Amino acid sequence: ELPYDVVEQVNINIKYDGYIVRQIKQVEHYKKLENKKIAEDFDYDEVPSLRIEARQKLKLYRPLSIGQASRISGVSPADISVLLVYMEQMKYHKGNIK
Repeated sequence: ELPYDVVEQVNINIKYDGYIVRQIKQVEHYKKLENKKIAEDFDYDEVPSLRIEARQKLKLYRPLSIGQASRISGVSPADISVLLVYMEQMKYHKGNIK
């Protein structure tokens, strides 16, 4: 027979294992994005669907990475997603225009 606190801890681990694994994956994903570079001359006016407030703040502070951009007040996670999608599209288009 195991002590109650050990049984309780095992039950908690089983119950929340999926959430913990998902959170760990999300943290790893954000660590990769943290250092994703943004060109110094990046034109935020060209990014469709970027909110006006986010566009203004990004143009004002000119972050050098997605991590820096994500910490700017007024730039939401949705704005970061829009920015990432746009950057990937531009990377794809530049790779295919040769």
